[in-house]
Amino acid sequence: MLAVIRFILIILALMFICIISIFYCLIRPFHRDNVYHTARFLGKIPKLMGVEVEVRIPESVKNIGPVVWLANHQNSYDLFTHANAVLPGTVSVGKKSLKWIPFFGQMYWLTGNILIDRNNTNKAMNTIELTADKIKNDKLSIWMFPEGTRSRGRGLLPLKTGAFRTAMRAGVPIVPVCASNQHGTIQLNRWDNGKIIIEFLEPLYIENTGRENLRKTVHQVHELMKNKIEQLSVEAAAYHNK
Repeated sequence: MLAVIRFILIILALMFICIISIFYCLIRPFHRDNVYHTARFLGKIPKLMGVEVEVRIPESVKNIGPVVWLANHQNSYDLFTHANAVLPGTVSVGKKSLKWIPFFGQMYWLTGNILIDRNNTNKAMNTIELTADKIKNDKLSIWMFPEGTRSRGRGLLPLKTGAFRTAMRAGVPIVPVCASNQHGTIQLNRWDNGKIIIEFLEPLYIENTGRENLRKTVHQVHELMKNKIEQLSVEAAAYHNK
């Protein structure tokens, strides 16, 4: 019964936030901080799920300016948990088809996120250049999920190179954003679902080097994120078991 009530409340809250955001964005469509302001409200929804979200941001990341954020993508709850970590001047990259989802799609578009056609290889290849231009011209930071899909409890999946190439082309650093495991730990029929810890790692600057060096960098970042996620997951689990 608790799960049903929570599910209904989450859907209603999401719809309400989307509608309010749409009207707000009509006043200043595609503004660089629309995503940030909307995320502040989406980040309240975990409370309905019995989840506490702790965000850790090192001083080296605060006020860093344009950057490519690399976050691990676990499941649909990321929309609400990761929202607590979104900083001003940040937009994300999503599928063009999202635009047609009632309320959410219109909100996602009007807040200024970048929509791409993943079914068109040529357009997908141009996405890196388009996104890099957005970073440089509009002084934006880009939130990306370099795994390319939800991991759904499989651990950190291999990272694709697109986000890294985008950072190189734009001449900005990457910052890994690691969230503790939430797959299977959030159960809507349980009153207390513990804590999710999200931690920003130190900025990394990628030199515009060859393919082999790029793949080596991607592998190093994967290991860095994997180890941090495991560490945060142990810490979050210990908090829940207190």
